[in-house]
Amino acid sequence: MITANNTLAGEHSAPSDHANNEHAQSAAAPNKHGDSHHAHWGYVGAESPEHWGELSADYHTCLDGKNQTPIDIQAAEDVALPPLEFHYAASGYDELNNGHTIQVNYQGGSWLTVDGRNYELKQFHFHTPSENHIQGHEFPMEAHLVHADAEGRLAVVAVMFEEGAENTELKTAWQAMPTHPDEHHALTPKISAAALLPASHDYYHFTGSLTTPPCTEGVNWIVLKQPMTASAAQIAQFSQVMGHPNNRPLQSLNARTVQQ
Repeated sequence: MITANNTLAGEHSAPSDHANNEHAQSAAAPNKHGDSHHAHWGYVGAESPEHWGELSADYHTCLDGKNQTPIDIQAAEDVALPPLEFHYAASGYDELNNGHTIQVNYQGGSWLTVDGRNYELKQFHFHTPSENHIQGHEFPMEAHLVHADAEGRLAVVAVMFEEGAENTELKTAWQAMPTHPDEHHALTPKISAAALLPASHDYYHFTGSLTTPPCTEGVNWIVLKQPMTASAAQIAQFSQVMGHPNNRPLQSLNARTVQQ
């Protein structure tokens, strides 16, 4: 089962960074990876992931944390994981380029229920190539749907994308894609995160962290097993706007166990 501890202790301190930002995960802020009052970080050069823990005392967990994300899911313990209940409306209203990713901010009223606990969908964003791997396989793109419960605990649903058929919801989002950092566009019509979910909701679960500074731990990670597809052109468009890969390198599993 996904316990309250696994759900997210202490993640609400990072929400403005991740949730509304890039990897997102905060229930509160609509920024992305790092907001303006934190040390700047990135994916290349002196601000790349291997230096995050040195950029600010606030980012020390990026360097010395023991439950970091992403990971390579090689093996999983068979347990009776609770089913995922998605209640998503077409409420993605704003698309932001925060300099680290393309993020779609969500209005209230959409949530994920896991084991009786409700997590409100705050935003979703993308990484290319994927951050998490499954049995050594890296996917060309990964979406992170960032949720928070009433106490600020985070749950991130990761959806892998393979190259294949065009994704119709991404087509709508990409038409409004902001090409410059700090630029955002209203989405008309609004889009639905439900169109990013595969037919099967079978998943892996582990406790991890934000994949961007401050790399706060205690995040519930839900990695869906079945990938979605996006066309080569859709993946390339996102990559071109980013200008470089925006994925954090794999982190050690350490003493954690992945469940399925």
